[in-house]
Amino acid sequence: MTRQAGETPLTRSLQEEILTSGPISFRRFMEVALYDPSYGYYCQARDPFGKAGDFYTAEQIQPVFGILMAARMRTLAEQLGQPPDFRVVELGAGRQEMRPFFSDFDYVPVDVGIGELPKQFCGVVFANEFFDALPVHSVVWRDGAAQERLVGFDRGRFVWQEGQQASAEVNDYLREYFPNREEGSVFEVNLEALRWMERISSSLTSGFVLTIDYGYTSEEAARFPSGSLMSYHRHIAQEDVLLRPGEQDITAHVCFTALQRHANRNSLVTERFERLSSALVTIGEADQFAAALAAPTVQEELRRRMQLKTLLFGMGDSFRVLLQRKVGTK
Repeated sequence: MTRQAGETPLTRSLQEEILTSGPISFRRFMEVALYDPSYGYYCQARDPFGKAGDFYTAEQIQPVFGILMAARMRTLAEQLGQPPDFRVVELGAGRQEMRPFFSDFDYVPVDVGIGELPKQFCGVVFANEFFDALPVHSVVWRDGAAQERLVGFDRGRFVWQEGQQASAEVNDYLREYFPNREEGSVFEVNLEALRWMERISSSLTSGFVLTIDYGYTSEEAARFPSGSLMSYHRHIAQEDVLLRPGEQDITAHVCFTALQRHANRNSLVTERFERLSSALVTIGEADQFAAALAAPTVQEELRRRMQLKTLLFGMGDSFRVLLQRKVGTK
């Protein structure tokens, strides 16, 4: 049987699941589309990153990004007193592009379903564009409560449907982190991010969590009355996140207020919360970015200067950096 235009290997399996059991939650759809072991977007052999892929991340702005992040890790290790067992655990490590830059440390790559957090360790958890790709519930606010948004299948395509009232946990999340809930507004509820914060706190005996991602605070959430779900395919942003499951990325903006409050309840306190541009300027203050820009040729130096410009003025305003510290560390 040949595939029809726009059909992917996951189209049929998701269609069968919906026809057998009824519409599924968007969280389930996103989980399968991104992390199905055989056909999920992040689990296939092809590379979704870079020029030939669907999008760039800060880690593709190399070597400047890696040099600056390595400098930040050294500073954090110094704050901990240079412990001999210091580790850098990267969440969402992907192609492990940061490994050579973190070569001075015990580097542990972890992805969803691949690898595990060390049971007990001292060091830094580095999460660069990790939380935005975790499966989320999509809900709509109706008559004072959250209604789950479901995914059905009709006339050869996946479609949105409204389901029953969402779980108490989802409603509690909305009431705490989204104080401005207008009738008909759409929200993403990232319970997985909270679970990861709990796991991190349980594993991290002393050290920091350094998160880099795009997102908003509770006060800023009103800018997204239709939610923040977005897909990327061949470097083009797509609003229809139900197209081509497994062949386009799906992301949701991170609610940094939720990360901070829930982590604080789990002994991870916020030290800094700022835009990426501000964080990079702080890192580069020591030598005016000399280490990041030092290059063997004039051409390479110019390339690095363009990379730094992209990080500071391109991604620098749209990405946030959250630094949290495990309570009780010195």
